[in-house]
Amino acid sequence: MRNTTKITTAVLATGALALGLTACGGSGSDKADADGPLIVAASPTPHAKILNYVKDNLAKKEGLDLQVKEFTDYVLPNTATEQGEVQANYFQHKPYLDDFNKKNGTDLVPVVDVHLEPLGVYSQKIKKLDELKKGATVAVPNDTTNEARALQLLADNGVIKLKDGAGTEATPKDVTDNPKNIQFKEVEAAQAPRSLGDVDAAVINGNFAAEAKLSPAEDALVQEKAKGNPYANLLVVKKGDENDPRVKKLAKLLNSSEVKKYIDDEFDGAILPAF
Repeated sequence: MRNTTKITTAVLATGALALGLTACGGSGSDKADADGPLIVAASPTPHAKILNYVKDNLAKKEGLDLQVKEFTDYVLPNTATEQGEVQANYFQHKPYLDDFNKKNGTDLVPVVDVHLEPLGVYSQKIKKLDELKKGATVAVPNDTTNEARALQLLADNGVIKLKDGAGTEATPKDVTDNPKNIQFKEVEAAQAPRSLGDVDAAVINGNFAAEAKLSPAEDALVQEKAKGNPYANLLVVKKGDENDPRVKKLAKLLNSSEVKKYIDDEFDGAILPAF
């Protein structure tokens, strides 16, 4: 899942979208049987690319008829999964999934972690994070999810300390120890790479770093770790479908050594396997 700035607007639209799907006749009772194709909703990049790699190279050997349906928003994949128009989706991390379930009364559950789009700290002025001077300015994404991740990354690397329990909604107000008096400049996540010339360092999403011709593997001073990261992107199904044989086959393939190698080779560190 990429920048989550538009979550609030998307969630507000859910009711109307759900009604639209209902009017079209989508419901759990319309799901294909366990011998039919497994239809998975996904964002185009990297989610659909990864699924299409599985479809073209691995699924047939497992007897899995995998179909990929691309969506460009963050509401319809969940609504379609809840209504039974698709059997699974792959586009989001767990904090977003939990928030969506809470606000929309859906009953969607994670199956397996697949990948992380890691945040990293980048700079045109320093080579190591501990070279930040007192009073240095660090750009961080201004949306709730990514700002909290950025602050946690800085905390994990000893730059600041955060209030206990700040979690996935942390803001600069939750910084309890700031020995270098770091100044935070809040910017849109997509604009963070452009801020590099104006700040001492910037925390940038992996996808936006790659788009700006930055190599997360080579240019990031520090980067989020993938394994066990709460922001890993997930394969998600409606509760009760975790044991669908087709879902189990896809989960196994998404966590295979072949997919790990594909992610490593294809995305140059902008996307990391989370298994």
